[in-house]
Amino acid sequence: MPIQIGAPPAPLDPELVEKLDRLSFPTLGHYLEQGFADPGLVRQVGTRRIVGRAITVRITATDSTMLHHAAGTLEPGDVLVLDTGGDLRHAAVGLVLTAAAAIRRAAGVVIDGVVTDVDEAAAYDLPVYARGRSMLTTKLHGIDEGSLNLPITCGGVVVNAGDIVLADANGVYFGDPVQVAGIVDLALQDDAEEPELIEALRAGARLGDETGATATITALAAQ
Repeated sequence: MPIQIGAPPAPLDPELVEKLDRLSFPTLGHYLEQGFADPGLVRQVGTRRIVGRAITVRITATDSTMLHHAAGTLEPGDVLVLDTGGDLRHAAVGLVLTAAAAIRRAAGVVIDGVVTDVDEAAAYDLPVYARGRSMLTTKLHGIDEGSLNLPITCGGVVVNAGDIVLADANGVYFGDPVQVAGIVDLALQDDAEEPELIEALRAGARLGDETGATATITALAAQ
């Protein structure tokens, strides 16, 4: 399929971003089932969390020409999300790509593939998530294939340009901004209640009593 370029996505709502900055991301897992990348995607570079807008890129296994072009389109807060077509040998992201994204104040990079130059890239403290590391790199072949700002697959999830990207030490989540906005307040409330629950446990309470699980099990066992 020849090169395809979609329209730049709409910016994220700053109020939503501010709320997500305060959220414990795994709390979303209490309410959602879809959008969570498989556990093979882990942070390879950096120490910070990611909250940002997805800029989606698809490349061939060996050619990073489209990726270099896409790096120049990044805006502050963007997350470069890369589909390599399943290749796990050629590293498309290394020191230069990490530096380019960091200089443009991107929020991070997520690649469904491998990375390189992890020691050198660490100086930029830009979060980079990938499936592993490799010394074999992509080249600038200029192959007429790939896409920018069109749907891709990353970590087993279909990702659209403009989706919210959340990532921390636990994993990566991709979600529609409208859906996330609909549950973020509930998730924040859940976070706010956790310290009180833990204090109750310290005082001798039982977890199942506090959450209602014990009452449910008792009722089910009595049937």
